[in-house]
Amino acid sequence: MATQCGKCGPGYPSPLEAMKGPREEIVYLPCIYGNTGIEAPDYLATVDIDPKSPQYCQVIEAEDIHAKCGLGYVHTSHCLASGEVMISTLGDSKGNGKGGFVLLDGETFEVKGTWEQPGGAAPMGYDFWYQPRHNVMISTEWAAPNVFRDGFNPADVEAGLYGSHLHVWDWQRHEIIQTLTLQDGLIPLEIRFLHNPDAAQGFVGCALSSTIQRFYKNQGGTWSVEKVIQVPPKKVKGWMLPEMPGLITDILLSLDDRFLYFSNWLHGDLRQYDISDPQRPRLTGQLFLGGSIVKGGPVQVLEDQELKSQPEPLVVKGKKVPGGPQMIQLSLDGKRLYVTTSLYSAWDKQFYPDLIREGSVMLQIDVDTVKGGLKLNPNFLVDFGKEPLGPALAHELRYPGGDCSSDIWL
Repeated sequence: MATQCGKCGPGYPSPLEAMKGPREEIVYLPCIYGNTGIEAPDYLATVDIDPKSPQYCQVIEAEDIHAKCGLGYVHTSHCLASGEVMISTLGDSKGNGKGGFVLLDGETFEVKGTWEQPGGAAPMGYDFWYQPRHNVMISTEWAAPNVFRDGFNPADVEAGLYGSHLHVWDWQRHEIIQTLTLQDGLIPLEIRFLHNPDAAQGFVGCALSSTIQRFYKNQGGTWSVEKVIQVPPKKVKGWMLPEMPGLITDILLSLDDRFLYFSNWLHGDLRQYDISDPQRPRLTGQLFLGGSIVKGGPVQVLEDQELKSQPEPLVVKGKKVPGGPQMIQLSLDGKRLYVTTSLYSAWDKQFYPDLIREGSVMLQIDVDTVKGGLKLNPNFLVDFGKEPLGPALAHELRYPGGDCSSDIWL
């Protein structure tokens, strides 16, 4: 594993060339014990995903995260052309909202300062993506850490404490030049430009509204946004609210910009859309991987605009999978999709108590890249409930040489 950001990765000249790269053999996942009562630091797990390896589907290394970085309330990291690492923040040291960015030295990982101009942070933060050829960066917003860290309270939505904007930044001047208000766009989380470095459009997943919004550059140089996918809520009984949103928590694009993938953490399904026409995405694959509406659970679906019956619980290699699909990562060639099931420990505890008791899992999906389609690999399961110190919650997935959700071409 490379330890200097400016020297990481094979350095593919284009996204299409990256698709020809070697098959992934290991993946890194940050893991926490969270509310499980285990007094141990967060750690970075290395998982063997090489089918030819005798350690296939096993955690082969665990490294203390806080020994490397003591930053709090941070989320997304991207390497810059300068060799520095840029990390988005969700809040200040007191848990108040602050959508700023921290710069780290790419060799020592020491904090160098903030990226934005003094006093120029957004009100809230979460994810970001930049496109240098258009001199632009766009960031999203969840909420102030004080709002979400103890769990989800619907009253906070009514009070307007959750994000509903995209912030457009001048990449060279490091300042906000436009703020876009999202219609049906509560809690915009993960944002992705198309991988083509000349592209001036992309997508953002809005968790609570369960929409995918397309953002794009206008001829005059300003930016706009439009809703292109809506996951309808389900009328339910036995849940905290009379309607359950899908809760889109992660999205990504294949490196050829043909397919969009996203996870509905509460409904429990993973989706694939053909985005050859970005204004009109077409559903080509859907797979249920647990979730809150499975048969035999506490939730009864009273009205469903999409399904005729509630899905069956998911059992893989004899284990009933707790939680729902959350973070996702795609192989470079687009043929394998990896999925984890934990969102955030306080929300896990609230919506999926079994996750806290049993730990999360990692699954692998086979992808049809010709016609579209998703199929579960029944022989792949990484069970973080069997970690040496007890059940753990695994989050996002990263390859050592770059991947679909971290690489940006200049």
